[in-house]
Amino acid sequence: MKTISMVIPTYNEKDNIFDDYHRLKEIMERDLPEYDYEMLFIDNFSDDGTRDLLKVLSEKDKKVKVILNGNNFGWSRSSFYGIINTTGDCTVLLAADMQEPPEKMVDFVREWENGYKVVIGIKSKSKENKIKYFLRNCYYKFLNSIAEINHIQQFMGFGLYDRSFVDVLRKLDDPMPYFRGIVAELGFKMKQVEYEQDKRKKGKTHFSLYKIYDLAMLGVTSYSKVVLRFATFAGFIVSFLSILIALVTFILKVLGIIAYPIGIAAISIGVFAFGGIEIFFIGLLGEYILNINTRTMKRPLVVEEERINFSENKASQMAE
Repeated sequence: MKTISMVIPTYNEKDNIFDDYHRLKEIMERDLPEYDYEMLFIDNFSDDGTRDLLKVLSEKDKKVKVILNGNNFGWSRSSFYGIINTTGDCTVLLAADMQEPPEKMVDFVREWENGYKVVIGIKSKSKENKIKYFLRNCYYKFLNSIAEINHIQQFMGFGLYDRSFVDVLRKLDDPMPYFRGIVAELGFKMKQVEYEQDKRKKGKTHFSLYKIYDLAMLGVTSYSKVVLRFATFAGFIVSFLSILIALVTFILKVLGIIAYPIGIAAISIGVFAFGGIEIFFIGLLGEYILNINTRTMKRPLVVEEERINFSENKASQMAE
């Protein structure tokens, strides 16, 4: 009997934990009874009682596995770590708020049995804020225009991943994985399944504007050289224009066509405009350096505080 692993990252999701559990269990028993399963909840240092509920749940059902992180390591790192700690023949990544319908997991499994190693959910419609949906579309189009790989638009990580794909993830030595880019880059046989994103029914989202920006910059700095090269070209163009303005101003002054105040105005505008461009690209360069610095420090993805319902042998194998 094949085993399906389900990974549910959590952070302050006490209102959703039991709903998630019962909904996923019902789907497995009703629609996929021919498969065994495990649910792996990986908690990112919740402080609202989520961790206590997960412990209660894991005591009631040994199919529920729990990893409690020692700190909040971010959604990307926590999700990735959860995936590489599964033991099933395939792994499904789900969201604790269930905005991505878990019922689509049935379609994922059918496509997986048809031979696809990666089956991903593509958000074709959404009940979320229309401005947020539009901005996310713009981001994906921008990223595709500058990246070396073709990123998948409206892909949030929701999908099924064969064990062979998970084995490749385990070999990656990346403390800051951009999972969406990794899925697009590795090139396994892939199938896309469309779905409509629902509204969050309980609790509130923990993806602040800063966290969204952080994730977006991780994608840009991990998969694009174009922006840095554009900065080089822009610097050359700006330098050329500066010399040209200075030369024209000098000639006009020598010919007596302009007075100094006009030249000073031109120089002032140039200084502020080019200074702004320079500061922007210095900041962007800093993002790249930060990305490089994080990766070279070789820090672990997460540090566990506790894991529950893992057999010692499997746990030690995964640690290796």
